[in-house]
Amino acid sequence: MTAILPALLKLVGTARDGALLRFSIGSEYLKAGDASSAAAQLREAVARDPGYSAAWKLLGRALAEAGRAAEALEAYERGFAVATARGDQQAAKEMTVFARRLRRQVGDSGGS
Repeated sequence: MTAILPALLKLVGTARDGALLRFSIGSEYLKAGDASSAAAQLREAVARDPGYSAAWKLLGRALAEAGRAAEALEAYERGFAVATARGDQQAAKEMTVFARRLRRQVGDSGGS
């Protein structure tokens, strides 16, 4: 567990709870190596703000690290659409690259 995670978790359910908090918690869980918990928090972030392209990108990464390739690809695809609609070209480009790599890995491992 990272040093800041307990402080962030105390804010869940308070007036400060929102997409940014959930994104931050998800990011800290990823740093701590807990991809499943990260994915749960990042799903909450995109549920609260479906237009949060950075959260979609990190959700894809968390799902990929958790071994959930199909869900990761879906997150990257949705994130790409969001980023494109918002004009966030860098995030769209990154998600395209990550999705391509993930598809290649899935193909190389016999698919899942």
